[in-house]
Amino acid sequence: MSTQTPAFELYDLRKRFGDTLAVDHVGLTVPRGSFYGLVGPNGAGKTTSLTMAVGLLRPDSGGARVFGADVWSDPVRAKSMIGVLPDGMAMPERLTGRELLTYLARLRGLARKQVRERVDDLLTGLGLDEAENTLIIEYSAGMRKKIGLAGALIHAPRLLVLDEPFEAVDPVSATVIRGILRSFTESGGSVIISSHVMALVEQVCDHVGVIARGRVLASGPIDEVRGAHGDLEEAFVELVGAPEPLKGFAWLA
Repeated sequence: MSTQTPAFELYDLRKRFGDTLAVDHVGLTVPRGSFYGLVGPNGAGKTTSLTMAVGLLRPDSGGARVFGADVWSDPVRAKSMIGVLPDGMAMPERLTGRELLTYLARLRGLARKQVRERVDDLLTGLGLDEAENTLIIEYSAGMRKKIGLAGALIHAPRLLVLDEPFEAVDPVSATVIRGILRSFTESGGSVIISSHVMALVEQVCDHVGVIARGRVLASGPIDEVRGAHGDLEEAFVELVGAPEPLKGFAWLA
């Protein structure tokens, strides 16, 4: 068994909004070098958990560590190692793609030569070089995901935390993003993504956590979570519970 400090640990995360307990003592461990999928139905608590874990929302209790650095007690060190792509992230609409990446790189303290080199590499690698002088407001959903991923990568993080990175993305853009993320993990990086698409998670992830009603129902290597089912979606439905079959609507006949 490896004694290495995990890339990412969520411990005892809890968050209540009024009468709703959105996150109920969530704990997860993301091993170094893994591609980890956090799956669950809409409203399961995935986004809230990850938002707290990267320091964007204060938890009621618990916390998160990035390679041993606590996100809330040692935020500068922890956040220097994370690249984050929140779901529906607001962007400066009146900046071009190149201007946005340059701005983010300078915020991270990169030298001007580094900024130019990395911005050029990311725009080309993500297929955005022809749109580098286009305003963000004119970007499609797929282009926004790619420029957001570029912004998460610009400072060479050790961990990527991506909330629904493939949602509303066309197949070509999705293929590009998958290739970038695979290359990142193959070079020693770690990735955690949230999704409710089981087929996607099975295709790209080696570890998975299943969350529903604010609780983690199962986690570990994807083959262990699938178990005897041999199919992640079947295992997921059994864990989460399937709704009663819909009988249809008489007035539609």
